[in-house]
Amino acid sequence: MRLKIVQVGEPALRVAARALEPQEIPTAEIQQLIAYMRETMRDAPGVGLAAPQVGISLQLAVIEDAEEYLKLVSSADLAERERSPVPFHVLINPRITYASEQKVEFFEGCLSLSGFSAVVPRARSVKVECLDELGQPREIEACGWYARILQHEIDHLRGNLYIDRMHSRTFSSLENFGRFWRSKSIGEILAESAKNETAAG
Repeated sequence: MRLKIVQVGEPALRVAARALEPQEIPTAEIQQLIAYMRETMRDAPGVGLAAPQVGISLQLAVIEDAEEYLKLVSSADLAERERSPVPFHVLINPRITYASEQKVEFFEGCLSLSGFSAVVPRARSVKVECLDELGQPREIEACGWYARILQHEIDHLRGNLYIDRMHSRTFSSLENFGRFWRSKSIGEILAESAKNETAAG
């Protein structure tokens, strides 16, 4: 069953989600929700989906950066983003216990802000503690694009969206991203947006 992905303005996207109790995790209700979220994420398609994005305020997210998605990205972009396949897994009650001081900036989108993108700074590497779909403790160390996905989904569970962290002058429709920004480096884009901001001031 595919769930409806709610869009920005939905109250569930702007409140801190409730942590799941360990005894809730193996219940049929939560296991069914995980299955539905997995199907919804793949159908979108996306690389992550948090429960608040389907209107359910629980600290639960699913992640998968499938091999087939990477085939659509140039090898140069994959290398620059440090992006490689990530198998399907579940995050329950996650918390970031370490985030590197080194930041990386790339365009980022969201299934709950359909049709838009912006440059977002994120920590290059993170360490996350969470429970898996069986309620077992798990520690994840990630860098590059995987670290970005983790930070994005955990933000959702705190009531935050990428627009809270973005360089606001890079916010663009996907159509205009393709027309004006795709061929430029992040450095060029940030320099141009800073120049335009100065001129506007």
